[in-house]
Amino acid sequence: MPIVIKGGGGGTTPPPTQIPEVGYASITYYDPSGRAWSMTDTSAAQFALAEGVSGLGAAPYTLTTDPHPRGGSRLRHAQPQARTIVWPLLVRGSNHTEFTANWRAMAKAFTRTLRDGPGVLEVARPDGTRRRIEVYYAEGFDGRGQHATGITWDSAVITLWCEDPYWEDVNPVSVVREYGGAGEDFFVPYPSVSSGQVLGATTVTNPGDVQVWPEWAITGPASLVTFTNSDSGESFVLDPNATGVAHGALLAGESVTVSTDPPSVRYQDGSNWVASLNWPSAQLWPLPPGETPVTFQLDGASAGSRVDLVYYPRYETP
Repeated sequence: MPIVIKGGGGGTTPPPTQIPEVGYASITYYDPSGRAWSMTDTSAAQFALAEGVSGLGAAPYTLTTDPHPRGGSRLRHAQPQARTIVWPLLVRGSNHTEFTANWRAMAKAFTRTLRDGPGVLEVARPDGTRRRIEVYYAEGFDGRGQHATGITWDSAVITLWCEDPYWEDVNPVSVVREYGGAGEDFFVPYPSVSSGQVLGATTVTNPGDVQVWPEWAITGPASLVTFTNSDSGESFVLDPNATGVAHGALLAGESVTVSTDPPSVRYQDGSNWVASLNWPSAQLWPLPPGETPVTFQLDGASAGSRVDLVYYPRYETP
């Protein structure tokens, strides 16, 4: 069945194409404006050349090791590095004028990432799964410089640089806890409890390969909010009446969003509430792969109190 692609171009993906390190997949590039460019539709004005594609496998790492007295070394730390993707690309047109227009448009679509922010390379599998990675143009948009090229067709081997080496699911995972009130069904519409203090101890599952840094949205009423990773003991507290904020308890419908990477705390009007966290003790903890027991506690909770946890699973490969 066709796979609907999110982005400025809309529409459906072309039939899957076999790409080295990826297998059969449909790949779309979204430039910073949101325009979609198919990379695997061989009937389009541009498409990736399968031979020579590299950098789509597992993330690269730098290993820090220590010599071992008995010989060899012991691994101290593995640091993921920025990823480099080599992307051979063919561009063509029915005549020289059309080819030139297509070549210029494709060059702009990649190089504008250096001015307008990253583009996105998205891989859609026949099973409906989609993963993406943000890319910046590094080098290589140059023709082959051979006889017959540069008239109605030419190819370039471009290098794309990815500051985050991991692939991200296009669909977020959401966990919701809200104040239930006495007598409500425990399972509808979300797992809820009647306590005015604890909105829920739950197990959050990260289906990805590596840790994720979630975003938390808190909706009042609430006078103090505590988020705890029960496995590691890490926690952070949001106090809407802390020095530097002095807002007082969140009223019904008022909301604050806490991002863990990069760290930020924003009130609903966009104002900076980073001072509301319990620094220096606050630990904006990530979710490791697998299951993590988590507790959301809201002092002063009542009808309308709610916590939304959102994260995008990350993977080694597309």
